[in-house]
Amino acid sequence: MKTSGAWIRPLSGDYLIFIIALALLGWLFSHYWNWQAATRLQIHQGGQLIATLTLDQQRELSVSGPLGITRIEIDHGRARVHSSPCTNQYCVHQGWLSHAGQASFCLPNRVSIRLMGASSSYDSLNY
Repeated sequence: MKTSGAWIRPLSGDYLIFIIALALLGWLFSHYWNWQAATRLQIHQGGQLIATLTLDQQRELSVSGPLGITRIEIDHGRARVHSSPCTNQYCVHQGWLSHAGQASFCLPNRVSIRLMGASSSYDSLNY
């Protein structure tokens, strides 16, 4: 790098290193990111698996927790927490989940949902 007054001007080698780093980052992202479509939904309450459902239909479920009822909505290949009695509503704001490995947690009500595909990206779900 050459200095020109108070500024340091990048050389062509600096640009080359930057382009190689971006290409490597893009390859890592595409190679290791799980883009598998979800086929099943697991619902946990209090650390226990209470249901495993397919995502090929439209339905709404109610799961009881310590604070009240958490409503889970399934709509043809995707799922979400529709409503929950927790105060911050992080689980509701998570929105629709559609890829295997995605999960939404309502920690105050101890309810969680996890989407599954043909292969699992991790072994267990803990609070």
